[in-house]
Amino acid sequence: MRVDNGWSIEYYVTESGTSPVREFLLGLDKKTYARFLKSFDLLKERNVQAREPLVKHIEGKLWELREESNTNIYRILYVFFTGKRIVLLHGFTKKTQKTPRREIELALQYLSRYEAAKGGKH
Repeated sequence: MRVDNGWSIEYYVTESGTSPVREFLLGLDKKTYARFLKSFDLLKERNVQAREPLVKHIEGKLWELREESNTNIYRILYVFFTGKRIVLLHGFTKKTQKTPRREIELALQYLSRYEAAKGGKH
């Protein structure tokens, strides 16, 4: 039985009311989706102590949650935010060795909008 350590997962929601990560997850096969849900539990449990292969630091406050299937590599970019919140910003299928800059930039845009709307610090 896991102890509740107070950490929560929160999905970034755009101004139009959509969640990029929820939409990304719904597009995955059931097996990969289920693995991500288990990874979310591990991330909440380990939070800032989580390390590779589960997560990898990207830059600044941005981290990636890592998952693979037989044919694809998937990433969800996230940050730690005040109030023991893990905010999931952006999910994508990784097709190159290095995380594409456009994916990082999109997550940083979402983070900026999230901070403006919610206040607080990550």
